[in-house]
This record gives sequence, structure tokens and C-alpha cells, in this order.
Amino acid sequence: MKRIGLIIILLAALIACNKKQNNYTHIEGFTQGTTFSITYYDSLNRDFRPQIDSILNRIDQSMSIYNASSLISQINSNQTDSIDNLLKEVINASFDIYRKSEGAFDITVGPVIRAIGFGPDKTQGIDSAKIRSLQHLIGMDKISVEGNRLIKKDSLIQIDVNAIAQGYTVDVIADFFKRKSVQNYLVEVGGEIVANGISPRGKEWIIGIDKPIKSALPGENIQVKVTMSSGFGLATSGNYRKFIEVDGQKYSHTINPKTGFPELNSLLSATVIAPNATIADGLATAFMVKGLEWAKAFVEKEKDIDVYLIYSTPDGKYEVWMNKGLEKRIIP
Repeated sequence: MKRIGLIIILLAALIACNKKQNNYTHIEGFTQGTTFSITYYDSLNRDFRPQIDSILNRIDQSMSIYNASSLISQINSNQTDSIDNLLKEVINASFDIYRKSEGAFDITVGPVIRAIGFGPDKTQGIDSAKIRSLQHLIGMDKISVEGNRLIKKDSLIQIDVNAIAQGYTVDVIADFFKRKSVQNYLVEVGGEIVANGISPRGKEWIIGIDKPIKSALPGENIQVKVTMSSGFGLATSGNYRKFIEVDGQKYSHTINPKTGFPELNSLLSATVIAPNATIADGLATAFMVKGLEWAKAFVEKEKDIDVYLIYSTPDGKYEVWMNKGLEKRIIP
């Protein structure tokens, strides 16, 4: 559905998919236009691949804009206004982050995303007049949920939940493990992560955060390593890997809902650790829109949110800001 993750899981003890070592099962594959990687320990030695495949398929059928038959595609083309429980949960979570972020996180930017070329359509480039003509369709105040229906004030409004769907997917799979009494697991979809319990090393899970290097592959240049456990979610959003280039000019995939144009500020990447991956995913996107100072102020007021922000200085250098909670997670 969106970017390939900017985070690499450091699991030196793990190997190819569907293999078992030290009673841990590792599964990996492709979903939502990206990769997924799941590692878990089950004392009953159960293989959950069929159930996980079913979860991933249901979410794809619900909210993938790349799937023409998905529910969200039908809603965007006005074939229906009905929403299932999965999409309803994502929309309600989006409303919460929309309000907390002062509108910086907004799932109604779909028409602009498609017009610029970050959706399933062929890249078209930056047409300022067209973007301005679509601006009246942006704003979550123009949609509402009534029962199991999505009400749109204008039939041309389209929603795009890519900025939160992978975090939500991770949470759904983590909840599945909880129901199955699985205590030790790490779930990753497109770089969004939930970790609980201990890893095959017998210690907390370790996550690496990439340096903001455009040419590097995920995991090739690690900026810092942090510990994860207790069911918290982690997500990273960045502007240095996914972009389009038009006439030699690069444009970020982070759209500012207030202007309709790609956002440009000093923040290069935002890694967020939150009580779940849905919140982390949405906030990471919101921080990229609002910028460094707003993100810092937000985190200082919020509990249970840790961040690692990489930004550029006027002289072109990279700098880092993190709160005390994140600092305690860092592995020297």
C-alpha cells in the first residue's frame, strides 16, 4: 500500500521463511505492495500461516487502493457507502489522529495523491492548477461515519488510508497472537512493527533505524538500535526514499492537507514508538507534515510516545532529536 519500510529488524538468529529455530517460527512474504516479516514462539508449536494469510487478505480486500475490487475502491468510485469493521476502525483511528495533529494527518488527500502520481495511477507530475482545483475535496470534516456507512459531503471525495493501514495490520496480527496466548512475537509489515516478550536471543527485541541516505537499501546503513517489547508499536516515516521526479525536481510523498502540495521542511524522518502501531504510523506521518518544532512540542506533552527525529540543518548536516523515553531504549 505504501512505502517499503525504513526500518530493518535485527534478527541475526533467524533465517529463511517458514523455518523453525529454537522453537521460534519465522514467516515472511509480500502484502499491500510491500513485505512482511513475523517471528513468534508458540509452546504448542502451531503454524499460524493460514490464519495470518487470511488476515492479510481480508485487510487487502477492505482497504487497498491498489485493489480495484476492494471495499475502499468501491467507496471511492461511489459504488457503495458501506464500510466493514476493519475499515471502520481505521477511519475512527484516523479521526483521532486528525484532531490531535490539527489536520496534518488526513485520509481525504486521495485525489491529490492520485493526481501527483503516488497512487495506483501513472505518474502525472505536479500540476499546480489541478491540485488547487482538488483542494475543496480535502478535509476529514467533509466525511463522517454513521453506523456502518461513510458519509461524504461531495461524491468526488476519495479516502486513502495507506498512511495508517500497515500499522493497523500489524496491530490486528498482534491481537491475533494475544488471543492465541502467544507471548513472544515480533510482527512487521512495511517497516511498521509491534514487538512483545523476548526474542530468540532470550532478550528484548532489537530494531535498527536507518540513516536518511537516499541510495541506501533498508538496513544497509543503521543510524541507531533500540529495544522493543511490551506490545508497543513502532513506525517510521521519511521523505528521502519515496518521491517522484518531474523535470529534474524531486517531490516528497508526504502531502500537506492544508496546501495539497508535497511538504518541504527540515525533518527527514520521524520514528515513533506508541502504545500500538496504528497510532505510531499516523503520528509519524503527521510529524513529517508539521515539522520538527511542532513534533518536539507534541511529544513533550504526550505520555507513552517516544520519538527519534532526524533533520537537516541549514548547512546540510544531519542532526537528531529524541525524547528521554527513546533515549532509554538506545543500545550503545
